[in-house]
Parts: sequence; C-alpha cells; structure tokens
Amino acid sequence: MKKNILICCLFLFLSFFIFSQTKEDYELLKKCDTTTSFIDTDFSAEYTLVQDKPGQSKSVTEAIMYRRDKTSNYTILITSPKNDKGKGYLQIESNVWFYDPVDRRFTFSSKRDKFQNTNANTSDFAPMEFSNNYRIVSALPKKLGAYDCVLFELDAKVDDVVYPKVKVWVTKDDGLIRKKEDYSLSGQLLRTTAIPSYQLIGTRSIPVSMLIVDNLKGKKINDKMQYEKTQISIKNVSFSKQKDTVFTKAYFEMMSNR
Repeated sequence: MKKNILICCLFLFLSFFIFSQTKEDYELLKKCDTTTSFIDTDFSAEYTLVQDKPGQSKSVTEAIMYRRDKTSNYTILITSPKNDKGKGYLQIESNVWFYDPVDRRFTFSSKRDKFQNTNANTSDFAPMEFSNNYRIVSALPKKLGAYDCVLFELDAKVDDVVYPKVKVWVTKDDGLIRKKEDYSLSGQLLRTTAIPSYQLIGTRSIPVSMLIVDNLKGKKINDKMQYEKTQISIKNVSFSKQKDTVFTKAYFEMMSNR
C-alpha cells in the first residue's frame, strides 16, 4: 500500500515538474515571438543586403521597410541598385505581391519566395510566430558563445509555414533569437541564420545585422566548401506612424513616377 502511494506521489511530482517546464518553455517561446512583433506601433528601417556567392563578386541591395503588424501589412521598397529601384514587395494580410515598375504590374508572391535572388525569404521580414505555428519537441538549456539560451526544437503544426522543422536558440533573460536552423521534413539542414547583436531603440531590441547561410548552395574553393550567404544590416529604425497609403498598391505606382 505504502509502495503504491509512493509511486503515485512520484508520478504526480514528475507530472507537475514536466508541466511546469513545458509552461515555462512555452512562455519563453511566446516572448520570443513578441520581440519580433510591433503590434502597438508602426515600424520602418533601412535594410542593406549583401549577397555573397562563392567565386563571384558580391552584390548589394538596399531597401526601405515599412511594417504595420497589427494589420499584418508590410511594404518593402527597393532603392538600389539603379536597375532594381522602384521594385518592391507588399503584404496585405496573408497575401504577398511583387511590384515591377517596368511593366507597372503586381504579381502574386509568397512568404516562401526568395527576396531579390538572395538567401533571404520574404518571411524573414515579418514577425515570427513560433508559438502559434509550431509545437515544442524539446527545449534544452544551451550555451551559445557567451549567451545562456534555450535550444528549442520545433515541428510545424500548421501547413502554412516556410520550414516544417526549426531549431532556434533563444536567450533566457530577454527572449531574443540568437541563432536559427531551418530543416526539411526529412530533417535535412537547409539554412542557418545568426543574429550576433541587437540595437536598443527605446525599449525595443532590433537586430543590427543578420547572417543567413544557405546550407544547400555552395562550391568548393581551394578544397574548402563555401556556402552562399546573405548579410542583412538594419539602420535608421523608426517607430513613427506611417500614412495608410504606404501599405497600398497605389504607393508603389506613385513612387515609380519619381
């Protein structure tokens, strides 16, 4: 009898411990989502993307980003190079459109599409939604350089995601993403993203830069495998309210006339 009571108590204790850990992990993952989202304000910044393909010269793309997360809208207007100036991306709710000023036409895109032939997807410019779109497979304490992180292994629970499996390193104290690995359904590593530093704008933490490495595209140079990579730098961040017209197709048409 005493043995059965002891077993039951042990079971209850372990169940409570596992539940508490899961709840704590889920709250940290939700906090991670919150750090990438600006529900209560508009957001704008200047982005510079440096595309590095092994054996080729680097290419640079500059753009201005506007976001209004409470309505799931964003506008990305390319300002350089000259032959791409005026092109851009518009997200209205879950629909993404690409605009080409040459033929003044919008074509349907998606968050899975590459941004201007770089290693970035259009989804990389939107808020993360790990807690809504993924379930936690495991969450383990992990040191990443000087940072104390929780390493989340996540599997998609909805179809509308770019990658079905993700690993993400999140700092325990502030819920910031420091590293992310994207996997195929079979478990093959597709991309690696590193976010080494953040800039504090008011009370919000914004990446200074992001490095995205394509783990499938590369070539051997001097017997060493080198992968394609894209360095994204972010500057001149603002949380000022934007005009509603910035998040419309008419805005792209107006800007192409300048």
